[in-house]
Amino acid sequence: MEQPVPDPALFTHVRIVIGMVVSLSLARLLTGLASFVQHPGKTRVYWIHLGWVLSLLLFLLHFWWWEFRLQALTVLDFAVYLFLIGFASLFFFLCVLLFPASMEEYGGYEDYFMSRKGWFFAFLALAYAVDLADTAIKGRPYFESFGYEYPLRNVVYIVLCGIAALTASRRFHATFVSLGLVYQLSWIFRAFDIID
Repeated sequence: MEQPVPDPALFTHVRIVIGMVVSLSLARLLTGLASFVQHPGKTRVYWIHLGWVLSLLLFLLHFWWWEFRLQALTVLDFAVYLFLIGFASLFFFLCVLLFPASMEEYGGYEDYFMSRKGWFFAFLALAYAVDLADTAIKGRPYFESFGYEYPLRNVVYIVLCGIAALTASRRFHATFVSLGLVYQLSWIFRAFDIID
């Protein structure tokens, strides 16, 4: 039986809509970072918070890069479309949690980040869980092409996010964001450097 061929215009349309949500997320992060230059000293910077900003920036760019694989879908229904918009929206919520509209109630980003860590890491864990489903949508051969590392990676991130949501240990948070960034870069260049 011949596989249906999706209309390339549909793929472009979906990527544009996802791109709008990703653009809002990137704009939130970049605006937040620019505020440190615009108003130095206004709000105390926290390096662990900045580490998660960098991690999320990489995650967003990586998300946009790997979603190119959507073109492999032979059928794209409204449920998949809603799922993808929801996935992209998770990133927006994460960005808003990193850079709130106001910091007046907090003594700086350390105070803010630690007070909102439960929300941030719950959304981040959810993003890693949804990522598994997103990869599965692209087909079993694609999912299996990453071997055991990919699902293990996501499960480990979900567990670590659970711990991070509950602990106030600065040492744990520093280690998590530092090693997470190193691994994230390694994963991107090993698994997604070139899209064929």
